[in-house]
Amino acid sequence: MELLKKLTQIAAPSGNESAVCDFIENEIKDYVDELYRDNLGNLIAHKKGPGARVLFDAHTDEIGILATYIEDNGYIRFANLGGVSPYNALYQRVKFLNGTEGVVTVDASRDDIMKNLKLSDLYIDIGAKDKEDAESRVLIGDAAAFCGDFCEMGDRIVSKALDDRVACYCMIRIIKEIKSQKNDLYFVFAASEELGLRGAKAAAVSINPEFAVALDVTATGDTLGKRKMAVKLGSGAAIKIKDNSILCHPYIKQLMIDTCKKYDIPYQTEVLEFGGTDAGAIHLSGSGVATGAISIPTRYIHSPSEMADKNDIEAVISLGIKLIEEGFGQ
Repeated sequence: MELLKKLTQIAAPSGNESAVCDFIENEIKDYVDELYRDNLGNLIAHKKGPGARVLFDAHTDEIGILATYIEDNGYIRFANLGGVSPYNALYQRVKFLNGTEGVVTVDASRDDIMKNLKLSDLYIDIGAKDKEDAESRVLIGDAAAFCGDFCEMGDRIVSKALDDRVACYCMIRIIKEIKSQKNDLYFVFAASEELGLRGAKAAAVSINPEFAVALDVTATGDTLGKRKMAVKLGSGAAIKIKDNSILCHPYIKQLMIDTCKKYDIPYQTEVLEFGGTDAGAIHLSGSGVATGAISIPTRYIHSPSEMADKNDIEAVISLGIKLIEEGFGQ
């Protein structure tokens, strides 16, 4: 888990992924034939092989904030980078890329403010005495990520940025542990997924794959509440059927299910009624790509305390390895 811990604790909000890409590059450089970065900040690893081009994707960015205005008293107003809930953000710590830390807070004197809380109601307190003091530490346009320590709770892990560093972790492990391949493999550690699947869209156009698999987290239905969803922690890799961005290709979906059955890999099927992943951009690139997605069930997504299960993570890694070793389009 030390590798996953290091990945999650790197601050890399959307558009600022270079630090996590540096880390990943150092991890996989001895296991691939080619490594390069494109103009959007995607890190692309190429493991040359025969047959069809196959793209595996996991995004490197995390949700975050961007400083937009500094009040006379030194408080900092901000905009969101990705899907930031004001309720999840309130009273959380953030860390700017220059190391400055702060607390997201609100005007608590308003009795009604919690009933309809908006991001525009929030500001960041960095402990500054006044505007001049704040400007010496944070500039307009500076980005920050939320803080959230990595901890283990038996088979469960909790951290900020499991979305989507846990999938980056899976892909690193897959790259290191595959023993054979039947395809020409591209592993895309994509930028700016949280801002509209931007990095994956560009990478898919340049690589022009015939098959693709996106790795990302997905929501679960095993917490208290009214939302009904079949996915739950500890029940295996989630093979995506659909979300709001894609109806997964039947060939890829069935290949995943058959592979899990053949190798006794725990799996569950996923129908997500909201949101999407890089698979949505990839499958529409060029003349179309046969695309599927494998999800890691995760509670409390887009909060500083996302939770996943170690056994599900291992199932995702096993499925990825066996898909590559069995081959696509065979």
